[in-house]
Amino acid sequence: MDRRNFITKSCMSCFGAGLAFTFLQSCSTSSQLLQGSISGSDLVIDAAEFVNKGTENKFKKYVIVAHEQLKFPICVYRINENTYSALLMECTHQGAELQVFGDKMQCPAHGSEFDNHGDATSGPATDPLRSFPVTINNNQLKISLK
Repeated sequence: MDRRNFITKSCMSCFGAGLAFTFLQSCSTSSQLLQGSISGSDLVIDAAEFVNKGTENKFKKYVIVAHEQLKFPICVYRINENTYSALLMECTHQGAELQVFGDKMQCPAHGSEFDNHGDATSGPATDPLRSFPVTINNNQLKISLK
């Protein structure tokens, strides 16, 4: 194999691997997207959505909840068994939709970062995210949208 052929095949392999990695990452993110239901002024999801299927006592750190009446999804973090943090995934800097990376959210537009309580940890955003009170009733999480 000559040098040109080797470089071409190597570049194609790297490109293919990067594309496969991106595809697999998008699959894992979409598996955490839930469709919530609206009841009065509450967005409702089942608390069992935080349980990892097939593993005992293992919980997801967060789930992302969408509804057609919401402009942006809401990220719900499980802090502990009785404490949840629900945050609108809209950057307070210029309104871009945030991306979730474990215990933090990041703005793809300008790089602002927020922790799992909605506080800005890295600018240019300085204001915290809009948060919603969460109550637990009959194994359901009710996120007050008032």
